[in-house]
Amino acid sequence: MSLVGQAKASGATVSRSIKRTYMSVGPNFPELILSGIQPTNIPHIGNFLGVISKWVSLQRTTHDSVKLLYPIVDLHALTIPRDPEHLKKSKLETAIILLACGIDPARSFIFEQSKIPAHTEVAWFLNCITPMSWLSRMTQWKAKIKLNKNIQSIDDEVLSSSGLCLGLFSYPVLQAADILLYKATHVPIGEDQVQHLELTRDIAVTFNKMFHQNVFPLPLSIMSDRIMSLYDPSKKMSKSDPSNTRINLDDSPAIIAEKIKKSTSDSLKCITYDPITRPAIANLITIYAAMQEITVDQAIVEHSKSDIKTFKDALTQVIIEKLSPIQEEIQRLRFEQGYVQQVLKGGAEKASIIAEKNLDEIRKVIGLK
Repeated sequence: MSLVGQAKASGATVSRSIKRTYMSVGPNFPELILSGIQPTNIPHIGNFLGVISKWVSLQRTTHDSVKLLYPIVDLHALTIPRDPEHLKKSKLETAIILLACGIDPARSFIFEQSKIPAHTEVAWFLNCITPMSWLSRMTQWKAKIKLNKNIQSIDDEVLSSSGLCLGLFSYPVLQAADILLYKATHVPIGEDQVQHLELTRDIAVTFNKMFHQNVFPLPLSIMSDRIMSLYDPSKKMSKSDPSNTRINLDDSPAIIAEKIKKSTSDSLKCITYDPITRPAIANLITIYAAMQEITVDQAIVEHSKSDIKTFKDALTQVIIEKLSPIQEEIQRLRFEQGYVQQVLKGGAEKASIIAEKNLDEIRKVIGLK
């Protein structure tokens, strides 16, 4: 069964438009999966369990005909100032980590977004048909403006001096371009990206209707697990939060043990899974189950007689054992940077073939060719 068929059969989450509900990709689009990662800081176990491990598993669970594209989205990293040398190193480090986690360049395309100019060209086309009102509704944008002097809307006159830039406002359109350029039919995302995929689908519908052609598919979501902060289970684990709220993929066993020991728990001694009344413990159980590749119910059975300390010790050991081979491979690949650069180059060359073919079609539809 195709991924589209699986989504329909299982009732998997699909995106809901601002104005309409879409339940299919559209006709005659070959399956293609795309998901990007920003080259900012070392990925943590939330990134690994929620995204990277899913990318790895898709290499095994999808048919060989399904293309898998995992760009390192360095253009998105520019929405806030970056040191140029640090950005270069971060891109290479991100590629190293993806390879160490199991991304196979023979099956998946890993490449730098900026190496394919078609991303920005298509983004401009889409900028020209995307209403500003759609972008101003984006939850992440509204959160940004509230952090800047309580600005209430894009029309607020003090916005011009707030430090918020156009890139932060319009980057969801670049995300849409990343997806639509390759005619991706499926996009692995977390809950915080659902609205962005909805926007992508709205833009695709607008483009197709404007030019009376079925140029773009309406991509479906492949929902990823959500791992929460070790200190605040109401917040997602994030690379931008203090380092003690997350476990990075390169953390030493001693650091992992210390972070788990200090992670938020509660006054009850037994291990039960209840995200509502015991969110902190539920988060730790979720991490344990995901690291072991078992269900939450199986994890509960394993630790039905454990207290919090015993369970945390077991979780620490599981994380260390899971990350140890990945960390060893990261260290090895850091001495094989020539190989990593070749992987990125090869991925960009293969992705470019798809991008240029689709860009040529888009230009013709628009009237630029």
